Amino acid sequence: MISIRRNHERGGADFGWLNSKHTFSFGSYYDERHMGFSALRVINDDRVTPGAGFDTHGHRDMEILSYVLEGEIAHKDSEGNVATLPPGEFQLMSAGSGIRHSEFNPSRTKGLHFLQIWIQPNVYGEAPGYQQKDFGSNPGLTLAVSPDGEAGSLVIKQDARIYQLLLAPGETTQLNTKTNRHYYVHVIAGELKIAGEIVKPGDGAKLVDISSLQLNAKAQAVKALVFDLP
Repeated sequence: MISIRRNHERGGADFGWLNSKHTFSFGSYYDERHMGFSALRVINDDRVTPGAGFDTHGHRDMEILSYVLEGEIAHKDSEGNVATLPPGEFQLMSAGSGIRHSEFNPSRTKGLHFLQIWIQPNVYGEAPGYQQKDFGSNPGLTLAVSPDGEAGSLVIKQDARIYQLLLAPGETTQLNTKTNRHYYVHVIAGELKIAGEIVKPGDGAKLVDISSLQLNAKAQAVKALVFDLP
């Protein structure tokens, strides 16, 4: 079964320095029909103006993934991690027993566009952690996040896998699936055909009770994230 959440149906917030679209309830946006999907709790599509950002704030017991689409993120946290994330970079911060961090756009001229993703962990109160990696631009599905670090992926505290999907126009790939798992596809660029439905940029597709997942790019190159969830 497939269920599509269209881009224009998402909630959001505009603070001037930050324009954000929320796939699931977050902050002042609340919709009881969209509180998350399996362990996936947040997908925020954030655009930050030059020189602006998020002041130091805290998190606890949450797996927080950032994926940079345009511009750069400057990151600092209470564990001593200081890093810059360029386009294409994944950052996974395990909040664990508690971490404080700040994120901002260090450029004075270029905007920052990134996805902020929260996944609920399956263990609590552990030491915070930080990981960062670019998984390149190989076509098809590239494993970026897993519970065991398979194929050099970032290690998450949940039985979840996240894939970077890159397809040329007209290209097709397939993910092996299990009927007792939950799958979510978030399209970043291009148009993707999934289970007979066309999914466009900003759209998300929930898939449950499926025996296979075929992903077909239409006339444009596709960039997307594919989530394999408990």
